[in-house]
Amino acid sequence: MELGIYSFGDVQIDPKTGKRGSTAQAQRNLLEAIRLADQVGLDFFGIGEHHTRDMPASAATVILGAAASMTKHIKLGSSVTVISTDDPVRVYQQFATLDAISSGRAEIIAGRGSSTESFPLFGYSLNDYDELYAEKLDLLLQLNQSERITWSGKFRPALNNAEIVPRPDAGKLTIWLGTGGNPQSSMRAGYLGLPISYGIIGGEAAHFAPLANLYRRAAAQAQVPNADIRVSVATHGFIREDGAEARDFWFRHWHTGTEEIGKIRGFRAPGRQHFEAQATGKGALFVGGPEEIAERIVNFQRAMGHMRHFIQMDIGHVPQADLLRSIELLGTRVKPLVDAELGAPQKTAEATNA
Repeated sequence: MELGIYSFGDVQIDPKTGKRGSTAQAQRNLLEAIRLADQVGLDFFGIGEHHTRDMPASAATVILGAAASMTKHIKLGSSVTVISTDDPVRVYQQFATLDAISSGRAEIIAGRGSSTESFPLFGYSLNDYDELYAEKLDLLLQLNQSERITWSGKFRPALNNAEIVPRPDAGKLTIWLGTGGNPQSSMRAGYLGLPISYGIIGGEAAHFAPLANLYRRAAAQAQVPNADIRVSVATHGFIREDGAEARDFWFRHWHTGTEEIGKIRGFRAPGRQHFEAQATGKGALFVGGPEEIAERIVNFQRAMGHMRHFIQMDIGHVPQADLLRSIELLGTRVKPLVDAELGAPQKTAEATNA
């Protein structure tokens, strides 16, 4: 079972002024968090693409490339790359470059994204939402198969025997399909033979198990090799030594973050009672002490059957020191307990010999 972290580059609050801090500092904070995640033995760090003042991590491969030079083992990926509004050729080249720099640790989670600010930013229409995603995902997958490609579509200039470099040493990049829980996306990933990553931010986490089973059935029908059928899960969460203290502390930040998103998307932030239900038991928020979080991850894995669980902790301007301590606890306290129950993930030969 792999454990990890993901982030959108949460901006800090200046304790002296109470105002939002620097978006540049948010990028430097990400590097510090990735370095620590590697040091404490976590398996994956993902950076999600957003383009807002509060979540300014808009250039994941730049940050991950810098992180590659200061880490040794941790896998580095997007979570997600909004493939609908990007150029698949540039996405592929950037992640293939990251893969070379990191000695094979790069991954792409390609998805539609949880927000739509990239559409007007890059000149695309939401009327083409589904067509853009289907066409650009198709091109990205074709690029992963061959160094030279001839291709034509509706939204991008055609390619005529174009050479796409650099190429990964392993021959191909690991490309996941990211989804928030769409059944059609589960079936698409299965039929295409792609690993799938579910973003779960509410409800009862185990309710996603039928979607994972739908994915596995589709993959089996498409005769996808068992080794290629993989499920990962991204959730929200936070860890402190004391579970009740963790929930008291993180509720304030979770509520702030939810309230800020709610103003944009037109919903009201839930209160403390809703939060407590979500942050304990079978809820989708993994907030608490190390032992209870380890137990909840193990129970969830036995229902979901996923091989990777990665958590967003920096929501609503969590101070950097608190974020780093939570990452440390995930690696040094939670992970050993999960590994003891479910087995430690296999390391590559290069990581083992490093």
